Amino acid sequence: MRRYLATARLVTLDSLTVFWGEWLDLRARIPQVIAAGLVSPLIYILAFGLGLGSALDRSDIPFAAGETYLQFILPGMIALSSMTISFGSTTFSICGERLYSKTFEEVLLLPVHPLSLFLGKMIAGVVRGLMTSASILVIAIIATQKITFLHPLFLLILVLNCAIFAGIGVIAGLNVKSIESVGLLNNFLIVPMSFLGGTFFDPNVLPFVLKIVVYCLPLTYVTTSLRSAVYLPLSQFPWFSVPILLVVGIVLAGIGAHQFSHQQD
Repeated sequence: MRRYLATARLVTLDSLTVFWGEWLDLRARIPQVIAAGLVSPLIYILAFGLGLGSALDRSDIPFAAGETYLQFILPGMIALSSMTISFGSTTFSICGERLYSKTFEEVLLLPVHPLSLFLGKMIAGVVRGLMTSASILVIAIIATQKITFLHPLFLLILVLNCAIFAGIGVIAGLNVKSIESVGLLNNFLIVPMSFLGGTFFDPNVLPFVLKIVVYCLPLTYVTTSLRSAVYLPLSQFPWFSVPILLVVGIVLAGIGAHQFSHQQD
């Protein structure tokens, strides 16, 4: 038991060391990271929340959560922005080190556990995602006047979302052969998930076959959970989402550690 605890402590400390190296580079670009993640969500809020939403609000269509369509999509916007930045920034960071600056070999030579390398890179992606989410979070609180956006369950799901997509970003960054490949991954993974992950609609109203497809996406669990944490009582919170997201994160950590242990470049 002591050996496992010692190993866990060592992995944790090494992960923080790897993250600190990422943070030294990230802290100089905090405004850039935040601004980059604000553009798309703000466009979606204006186009869908205020544009389409004004028409839907007049039609008296009931929403699964929230009183207006803008309120309905705001939790999804936070999930969407954190997903995009956590994935994109992590992938491009590792690609830059591997393919251009050629400094990734130095990372692989660090005397740390492969899991620590994965977790350190992932934590950096989580921080990037949370930075962007914080901006959208402020907008959401001002627009809805609901402090429940700071509910502990909301923040837990948000961190899990950032961790999952940062983890996917790490694995993608380790495997892509060019920057163009990152664009393909974004087009075939992130963009479809942005629109099919329950951000703009209630997944529960879909036909059974489509519902199965939508619930295969981790963003769906994140969006529905964030929405429930803000607008619905705890008795209606989808508690099954938490273990599902945790399992996805653990699986990604295992894949990432294995990838780092066999990485050659």
